[in-house]
Amino acid sequence: MAIFAIVGATGVVGTKMIERLAESELKVDKLYLMASARSVGKKIKFRDIEIEVEELNENSFDKDIDYALFSAGGSTSLEFAPIAEKNGVIVIDNSSAWRMDPEIDLIVPECNKPTLQRKIIANPNCSTIQSVVPLRPLHDAFGLSHITYTTYQAVSGSGKGGIDDLLNGQEGIEPKKYPHPIYNNVLPHIDVFLENGYTKEEMKMVNETKKILSLDDSVGISATCVRVPVLNSHSVEIDVEFKKETTVEEIREVLKNAPGVILVDNVQENEYPMPINATGIDEVLVGRIRRDISRPNGFHIWCVADNIRKGAASNAVQIAEMIEASK
Repeated sequence: MAIFAIVGATGVVGTKMIERLAESELKVDKLYLMASARSVGKKIKFRDIEIEVEELNENSFDKDIDYALFSAGGSTSLEFAPIAEKNGVIVIDNSSAWRMDPEIDLIVPECNKPTLQRKIIANPNCSTIQSVVPLRPLHDAFGLSHITYTTYQAVSGSGKGGIDDLLNGQEGIEPKKYPHPIYNNVLPHIDVFLENGYTKEEMKMVNETKKILSLDDSVGISATCVRVPVLNSHSVEIDVEFKKETTVEEIREVLKNAPGVILVDNVQENEYPMPINATGIDEVLVGRIRRDISRPNGFHIWCVADNIRKGAASNAVQIAEMIEASK
């Protein structure tokens, strides 16, 4: 039995964490739901009981809690995760606050395992998670030489504000979350622009991929991250080069047996991964696997995943499941 807390319980990801934890086989002895003062008193159903949301404060972790799943933004995580850790709580944080800290594990359960040298564990960026799930077994089999990502990211990745901008845009209402309309449009802009011309989101994918897969600087990685008018589930085109020579058939064979992957690759029957098929499941759909005709040992792989489930909530719960299973 384990006692859980969910911080940011009323947000888009927080509510999905509650849902995903309820689906899990984890034996949850007690669940605390925490959020800001404006959500205090709200009741949320978990399994067969209703739980009242309480305010997150510096005393929230004085009680007996084994795991705290955080999805309340970076500043909240920086303030409260160390308090929870000091009280013996294993924190699984969905923000970007801790991801590149060298002391903090950055975990995708299909790819790597937590060391628990620190009790704060970081959940990677949603697009990174779904990309490294198929890349891990391919790297083990053939060795990665170069990766170029192009993402097609759904508005749910921006929370309620992004969803509202898309839905309201259909009625001609000006956007509030994005700098331009997302309805009937595409924005090559996710997060802030940096001095090197990349966005912060793009550099997250570069740096997090290296950390999760333990890649050295000899493996070149680049990314272009794009917001598209899709409600849920991100798509990523992975342009990859391998060190060892391989074939499309061998890549498919590896991915058929890869944990967390469903191969959907039968273009003759118009079968390939799409957001509408990925929404609501934890697996990463992978297909459109083809050799790059312009260079040797280059391949293209298309992957799609539910960014709120596997890209956030489910990955966090899977980390807790992995730790509990190892006891």
